Parts: sequence; C-alpha cells; structure tokens
Amino acid sequence: MSAPINRFKQALHNQQPQIGLWLALANPYSAEICGGAGFDWLLLDGEHAPNDVPLLMQQLQALAASPAHTVVRAPMDAPWLIKQLLDIGAQTLLIPMVESAAQAQALVKAVRYPPQGIRGVGAALARASAFNRTPDYLTSANAQICLLVQVESRAGLAQLDAIATIDGVDGVFIGPADLAADMGFPGKPGAPEVQEVVEAALVRIQFHGKAAGILSADPRLCARYLELGATFVAVGSDVGLLVKATSALAADFR
Repeated sequence: MSAPINRFKQALHNQQPQIGLWLALANPYSAEICGGAGFDWLLLDGEHAPNDVPLLMQQLQALAASPAHTVVRAPMDAPWLIKQLLDIGAQTLLIPMVESAAQAQALVKAVRYPPQGIRGVGAALARASAFNRTPDYLTSANAQICLLVQVESRAGLAQLDAIATIDGVDGVFIGPADLAADMGFPGKPGAPEVQEVVEAALVRIQFHGKAAGILSADPRLCARYLELGATFVAVGSDVGLLVKATSALAADFR
C-alpha cells in the first residue's frame, strides 16, 4: 500500500481549473460543513487564522470524507513546522512570503524524505502513514506531496521567474493583499496598478509550466483570473461569507 494519490496535484499538472474556498474559522464543525459545498479544494489557514497543529489536524480529520482536497497554509517556511504539517496528513502545502529561488529550493527539500530532501522520518507516529499501516509510505510519499509557494511582495515578484523554474514547485500563488500593501495600496488589492502586476505575474507563472493560483472575493476578478489561465483560484472565505450573510440578515430586520 502506497501514499494516497494526490488528485489535486494531478489536476494542476493537467491544467484543470480548481475552484477553492479559504477556511479561517479554525473550527472542525464549520470545516465539515464547507467540505460538502462542492468546492474542488479548501484551504486551512495556519498563517492568519487562530490555528495550531492539533487544531489543523482536527480539521483534516473532519474533512477526510469530503471530496474537496485540503490544502494547508503554513504560517512560515520553517522545516520543523512543515514536517509536522505533513505528518498530520497534509499532502498539499502553501508556504507564504517566498522571495527567492534559494528559498523555494529549500522548501522542495523540506517536503521530501531523504535522499531527495530533509523531511524527518517519523512515519510510525504519523497520521499521514495511517500510523505505519501504509507499508510503502516512506518510498511513495514524496511523489504525492504538492508544494505551492506564495509570492506576495515586490521582492518576490522580482524573483518570480527564478522561483517558478524550481523543479519540485508545483504551483505559485500570488498573494494580492500583501502585494497591494507592499506596492502602497493597503486594503486595495483591486486597484488597477495592483491588478496590472497580478495579471502579468499569473501569465509569467504559466510560461514556466507551473500552475498559477490566487484568492479573491470579487467574482469579476475571479472570472478574469480563470480567463488568464489561473488553475487554482479561491473565490471567497468562510469568514467573509459569514460576515456578509449575518450582516445582511440583521440589516433586513432593522
């Protein structure tokens, strides 16, 4: 028995658009609800949501029966933390604030077992290997890990071509919020100056044969990104949907 096949990774390599939803409520119950909504992928946010490793694991467990693929965003590019996220069962990781080819190369090694990488061998204790009930996990896991790197600064964009050529990086995600702030447009990712840069970056990523990804709650922008060939697009968040729906409901009765 080998590591489970990563269908999301296969879809990206086959250039099949994947529509996703950002999960930041940090709750297994709400994650399970979103898991049945019909999205291709769901992202558990470990960077800006109040998540830690045990809570992320509970959400992975809640989503185990969901047809949606679960992506986990780490809070940083630390190999020790990446190792823990992989061990609790994440097969696809999104790593924020990547700004160089060297950093991307180090991340490729961090998500792989030796001799290709530096991931520590603790599969006998890990949920990822079904607690050592997957006999071929150590030899098959590397091929099923999907590494997505997040470029969200002017420094990162300056190195985008070099980052996107690193073997082992499956996709590059453009972070419009941080990029907008770095460009002098905080809170305005839809600003024309920002969107011009974002659109050019999405095209450049694909030029290097990598999947391009992005998040937006604006349906018009999401449609535009898909039109440009972006492969994994998150079209909203659980927090955003809850805020919008609750505010609208309250307003209806005021």
